[in-house]
Amino acid sequence: MFNIKKHIPNTITCCNLISGCIATYYAFRSDFDIALLFIIIGAVFDFFDGMSARLLKVSSPIGKELDSLADDITFGFAPSAVVFSYLCGFHIHCPFVPFLTFIMAAFSALRLAKFNLDERQALGFIGLPTPANALFWGSLIVALEQKGITFCGMEWVILLGVLISSYLLVAEIPMFALKFKHWGWKGNEVKYIFILSCIPLLLLFGIGAFAVIIAWYVILSVATKKEN
Repeated sequence: MFNIKKHIPNTITCCNLISGCIATYYAFRSDFDIALLFIIIGAVFDFFDGMSARLLKVSSPIGKELDSLADDITFGFAPSAVVFSYLCGFHIHCPFVPFLTFIMAAFSALRLAKFNLDERQALGFIGLPTPANALFWGSLIVALEQKGITFCGMEWVILLGVLISSYLLVAEIPMFALKFKHWGWKGNEVKYIFILSCIPLLLLFGIGAFAVIIAWYVILSVATKKEN
């Protein structure tokens, strides 16, 4: 008998993967705002596939592997394509330099593989989560393009940022997750401070707020790592 319940989480995961493919298409067309939109849509699907698997009690090894594959497309390859296309708009002497952005896709895959094997990440993360990294780059590039921000050597600063974020993906740095054992203040101080601080950042920075919020998330995680 066909059991539709066991296919629901994998179907949602495939929607995440398709969202990543669409985001990549628009990234290569330099439609960065639409690319970011589909990265966000992919993140929503990514949230609900795991939740549905737990609620329906149909978690499976194939679902775990499929989730990692989808995440690398949406949160690894798609943001790399966004930065690649943006750098292609610069007059860089060496035409191969923008291809260095795809290092981030490789490190995203490595981070996802490590996550599948690491039993320490039940209530927190070790290293920067791939969705956070994708939202950072998608939001940053959209904001830079909309505001027309440029300066001498900007392309090299962006490449340095790609290298730093690639390192953060696999670094042995504890980072908190927005998972609550209870809703009280004690023990959740860092999480509540982060959530409350996001509100003024969204009002101040608009679409670029995602980049600021992710940077703040990393700083707060590092500053409070003994408490996480």
